[in-house]
Amino acid sequence: MKNFRLLYGLFLLLFSSCGLINIKKTGGAERFVGYTEDLESSRIRFDELPEPSTRAGSFVEVNAVDEDLKEAIDNYIREKERDDFISGFTILVYSGVDREEAFKTRNKLYSEHEDILTFMQYQQPRYLVKVGKYINRIEALAWYEKIKEEFPAARIIQDRFEREKVRKRQEQEETLENVNTEN
Repeated sequence: MKNFRLLYGLFLLLFSSCGLINIKKTGGAERFVGYTEDLESSRIRFDELPEPSTRAGSFVEVNAVDEDLKEAIDNYIREKERDDFISGFTILVYSGVDREEAFKTRNKLYSEHEDILTFMQYQQPRYLVKVGKYINRIEALAWYEKIKEEFPAARIIQDRFEREKVRKRQEQEETLENVNTEN
């Protein structure tokens, strides 16, 4: 009898998996065909929207923002002009603690690239040799490509410059350009 039940179970399993015997499953979607539920008491209620007016001249006048924008830009410029520093970029050619190496690097830049501003800073405990003062990274990129060949460790960094020194340098560059165009 035990063997018969086992054989019968295997037979049902085999043929039901092949699709020859269709065993109806209970609990399908048919159970919910007539289901209804009233959710009216839990819904959020909103006030009715007013009817849009179609009369001529009832439109709200919108002022252009040009005046406000110009005023905001002028305020921003005035605020930035009061700042003693300008944010920009420079090319860092050397950074290290060896003073002699810093001077060698600066002197090499002075002699090979006379037309670019080269300066050295000391930030304890290291020496920094920097080239140029640029407002954006793209301006610095042209000189960076030239310097990178001789100084592979060079990189463009963010820096802050004193406003008066930047103005003096710009005036010097303008006078040099005027002298070069006259000749």
